[in-house]
Amino acid sequence: MPGEIVIIGAGPAGLAAACRAIESGAAVTVVDDNVQCGGQIWRGAPDQSKPWLRDGVRWINGARVFNAPRQGCVSLECADGGTRELQYSKLILATGARERFLPFPGWTLPNVMGAGGLQALVKSGWLVQDKRVIVAGSGPLLLAVANCLREHGASVRLIAEQAGSWSLLRFGLALARHPAKLSQAVRLRASLRGVPYRTGCWPVAAQGVEKLESVELRQGSRTWTEPCDYLACGFGLVPNTELAELLGCRMERGVSVDEYQQSSVPGVYSAGEATGVGGLELSLVEGEIAGFAAAGREDDARRRFEARQSCRRFAATLERAFALRPELRSLPQDDTLICRCEDVAWGRIRACQGWREAKLHTRCGMGPCQGRVCGTSLEFLTGWKPESVRPPVFPVRIGNLARQAPSRISAGRP
Repeated sequence: MPGEIVIIGAGPAGLAAACRAIESGAAVTVVDDNVQCGGQIWRGAPDQSKPWLRDGVRWINGARVFNAPRQGCVSLECADGGTRELQYSKLILATGARERFLPFPGWTLPNVMGAGGLQALVKSGWLVQDKRVIVAGSGPLLLAVANCLREHGASVRLIAEQAGSWSLLRFGLALARHPAKLSQAVRLRASLRGVPYRTGCWPVAAQGVEKLESVELRQGSRTWTEPCDYLACGFGLVPNTELAELLGCRMERGVSVDEYQQSSVPGVYSAGEATGVGGLELSLVEGEIAGFAAAGREDDARRRFEARQSCRRFAATLERAFALRPELRSLPQDDTLICRCEDVAWGRIRACQGWREAKLHTRCGMGPCQGRVCGTSLEFLTGWKPESVRPPVFPVRIGNLARQAPSRISAGRP
C-alpha cells in the first residue's frame, strides 16, 4: 500500500512505534520473523506486549526481509515459502540485537548455548528440569537467564560474570538514581539466593566427548572445573544492522539516527537495540519517537526526548560497567573454530591482515549466518569490521531469488 508506514520487527521498539503511528491515523504494517509479537524479551509472555497492541495494524508474522530492491520497497520471504514486496512511504527498522559469542576451546560442543538462546528454548518448552547449568558471560541478562532456568527446574550451579567487583559496585551505586531498576535488580538477585555469583570470572574451556560434560573456569589466578549439563554463555549484545546497511544507512555504534530517530536515508527510521544496545525502556521510548515522527507528529515526539535522554544515560552506565576485559582475547587456541559455518580455525584467521583477506583466503563469514557470529567475535578479537552487506540479508530459497529480476537481486541499495 503506497503511503504506508512499514515497521520491521515486532519487539518492544517496533510495537511502541506501531502503537504511536496507528494512533496518529497512519496506515501501519509490522513484519516480524517470529510467529508471535514481543521479540526476544517478551517471548512466551504475551501479556507484557498487550499494552502496545492496537487494532488496525496489519501484521505479517513468520516473514523475513531479504532484500531492498529499490527505494520505497522491501522484499519478504513469507512463512508459506512464497515472496511478496511491500511498498512504504516511511520505514522503521526495529531489528533488535543478537548475542555476542566469544570463542574458546570447546565452545562448539553440543549443549554449549547462548544465554538468551537457551532462555528462548526453555520459554518455548525445552526441558531443563534437574539439569546442571552454568551461566557465564557478561551483563544483567545473565541474572534474568539464571532466574528463568531456575523457575523451570534447572539446577543453576554458578553465575560467572567477567566484569570485576569494582565495576559492579560502581554500577550498583549508579542504580540508586534509578529506583525502579534498583528494585528490579534486588528482586532478581533475591530470587537466585543460594546460587554462587562470581565476578571477574569467565569460562576458559568447555570439555566433553560427544557433548558438554564440564566447564573450566578462571577467576584471578585460580582455575577449576565444574561439571554441568549446559553452559549458557553470552558476552553482551550487538545490534542487528544488516538491513540498515543494505539500505545505505550510516553506522556508528549501531544505526546512526537524528533526534527524531531518522537515519541518514530520508524516510528510514530506526529504534531500539538496532541503534545501540540500551535495554527495554530505551527501546520503548525510541519506538514511540520513531512512530510519532514517521506519522508527522514531531511535537509529540519531542515530548519524549527527555525520557530518552535519561534512558541513554543509564545505557552508558551499563556499557561502562560490563565492558569486556582484554584477557578474553587470549581464549581461542590455534585449533579453536571461529567460523562455525565454514569450519575455519583461529590459527588460519590470525595469519590474515584483515577481514577481506580472511574472507577470501579462508571463507570466514561466507556461510549461512553471513558473518553474524564470527564477524562480531572477530571485531572484538582483532578490531576488524565486516566491510559490506549484500542481499539476500537472510538465507532465502533459490527459487524465490530466481523469481526476482536480476537487477533487483543485485541492487542492494536504493
